Parts: sequence; structure tokens; C-alpha cells
Amino acid sequence: MRKTTIEDWLTDLASELPAPGGGAAAGMGAAMAAALVSMVCNLTIGKPKFAEHEAVMREALAEAERLRLEALQLAEDDAEAFSGVVAAYKLPKSSDEEKAARTAAIQAGLVEAAAVPLAVARVSAEVIKLSGRILEGSNPNVISDVAVAASAAKSALESAALNVDINVVAIKDPAERERLASTLNEALQAKVQAEAIMQIVAKRIRA
Repeated sequence: MRKTTIEDWLTDLASELPAPGGGAAAGMGAAMAAALVSMVCNLTIGKPKFAEHEAVMREALAEAERLRLEALQLAEDDAEAFSGVVAAYKLPKSSDEEKAARTAAIQAGLVEAAAVPLAVARVSAEVIKLSGRILEGSNPNVISDVAVAASAAKSALESAALNVDINVVAIKDPAERERLASTLNEALQAKVQAEAIMQIVAKRIRA
């Protein structure tokens, strides 16, 4: 994904291939949201008019760059995790031993397949919080991009949540299911902040 063109990646996404799919798309959405935060920071840093926000913007830029790279890696990891589940389902099941080994492999694969979008959800929530952090000090010429970053991160968060849920329902271990669900619910709390950022920016644009 780091070396392919956007056009080629979208062609793969649109094809009959099982991966990349929705999980990878969520990761890419989070990466784009983080990139927008970086853009706003870059267009604010170094301008005397916003000097009082320089330190915050520089810190936010470094964090946004880290999150963008993490989200991109997770988009790649998602395809691998899904392939692991598919491979587990294809394992032989002729004997009781084979059935047990197959079931164990499937369950391990499902946990991993849920862990990747769960990480995307966490990254998306962090991008939303970062958008809120830079809102007040951002260059007003790109204030709409702060809202777009929050909106894109919210969409990535919701998309990632769906990919967590589709795997969690097939996981048999109640403790593991509870752990994944609890972590996801914590990340989902950021949706409220994303909506607030979008409303604030909308009012400023229309003022």
C-alpha cells in the first residue's frame, strides 16, 4: 500500500479480491484524517500571527505524523489478518484432532482480525482529539480542514467499529469478547467530540 498508486489500490478494493476490504478502507480513512491535521499544522506553523500557538502546533504535527504512519500500517495489517482467518477456515477437519486444531486457529484468527480494526478505532479517536486540540490556534484559512479531519476520523472510527463487531460475534471466549467490546466503546466516545468540532467550525464559517 505504501508503494502502489491510489488508483491501483482502489481498483483492488473494487475487485472480487477479499482483501483489501472495509477494514483497510477504515485504516486509510484514519490515515487521511491524520494527514489533514498535519496539513493544518503546516499551514499554521511559522506564521507570526499564530506564534502563540506554535508549540501546540508543532507537537500536534509530530503526533499527527505518527498516527498517519500507524494508520497506514494498520490498513496493511488488516488484509493480512483477514487472510489468516480465511486460511484457518480452510484447515482440514477430518478427525477430532484436526477439528480441534482448526477451531483453535479460527478463534485465534478472529481475535487478531478484531484487534486490527480495534487499533484503527483507537487511532481514529486520537485523531479526533488532536483535531480538537488544534482547533483554536489553527490558521482560519484552513479551519474547514480541521472539521474535515474530525469528520473523516469519525467515519473511520465507525467503520472500524463495524469490523470489530463482525469478528467479535464469532469469538467464543466471553472474556475476550468483553475486553474487545469495552475497548471499542471507550474509543467510540470520541464521536461526540468530532460532532462538536464540526458544529463549531460550521458556525464559524457561517458567522
